[in-house]
Amino acid sequence: MLLRLRIALPDRPGSLGQVTRVLGVAGADITQIIVLERGDGRAVDDLTVFWPDSEPRERLVESLRGVEGVEVEGVWATREAPGTYPELEILKYITTAGDRALATLIDSMPVLFSADWAAAGTEREPHTVIHSSWRAPEQIPFPEIPARPTATTLDSGLHVIAAPLPPLALVLVLARAAGPAFHRIEVHRLTRILEIFLTLPAVERGVARQLRKAAID
Repeated sequence: MLLRLRIALPDRPGSLGQVTRVLGVAGADITQIIVLERGDGRAVDDLTVFWPDSEPRERLVESLRGVEGVEVEGVWATREAPGTYPELEILKYITTAGDRALATLIDSMPVLFSADWAAAGTEREPHTVIHSSWRAPEQIPFPEIPARPTATTLDSGLHVIAAPLPPLALVLVLARAAGPAFHRIEVHRLTRILEIFLTLPAVERGVARQLRKAAID
């Protein structure tokens, strides 16, 4: 299986080398490392690893407990292929998706962000769901709508990013049940994708047609 592992570690020479050696001995094949932040002598990294399906994820955490200064913030499944730029492929498809542009975007979000589901609904309550991805719950837990894309953790423990789409009068919700809260780098990445998405000329017309259809239904 493909897993994402988020760790905090001392920002000094050799620390990451210790981590990679320990994970290698445990049986993890590291395919990608992304530095999320550095400062005050600490770093936060996301590692993508191949891990045997038959082995419990807890072994990854256990293997790192002996590395001084390393904290494991989360281990969760991912479908994002290492070393690729999937958002570029998705944006390419969206440009020719017509009325399916918003649905294509939402369906791609869980893969792009190693999340569980995504959905978009009207910004005003009661929220009308325009489209939701596979695995989204029947009742979408819309948080309070922020002025800009914002990460938060709901009382239920669900990690979400709520992102307003002002030109469309919609809000997008991206959710992750397992793993850590969304990092500010992930929020920034989503913000940039949405900025590009909202500049596409066919998007607003397609969403307007979807809203009319939802009102009729």
